[in-house]
Amino acid sequence: MKKVEAIIKPFKLDEVKEALQEVGLQGITVTEAKGFGRQKGHTELYRGAEYVVDFLPKVKVELVLADEVVATAVDAIRKAAQTGRIGDGKIFVSNVEEAIRIRTGESGTDAI
Repeated sequence: MKKVEAIIKPFKLDEVKEALQEVGLQGITVTEAKGFGRQKGHTELYRGAEYVVDFLPKVKVELVLADEVVATAVDAIRKAAQTGRIGDGKIFVSNVEEAIRIRTGESGTDAI
């Protein structure tokens, strides 16, 4: 099993969700996040004063998947979240040792 974490722009969330549903995946967790990478934030003007916005709004999408569908999920996320501009985000894939469904006690891929 693998955990796929994608940090994306908030306005791309619906497209990513639909892309994952189209390839037959369901069960995602979404968290609002703030952060920055190479773009280092930006400056804004508020009531005549200029200030720096260091942390930009992002969305973190998490999925735990069977090994054989990870490549499909990563490709769907990448295509749906890509704008071609700086700050599109990142996708991280890591190993998951165990998953347990609390309601039934199922474990492993049966739990996901």
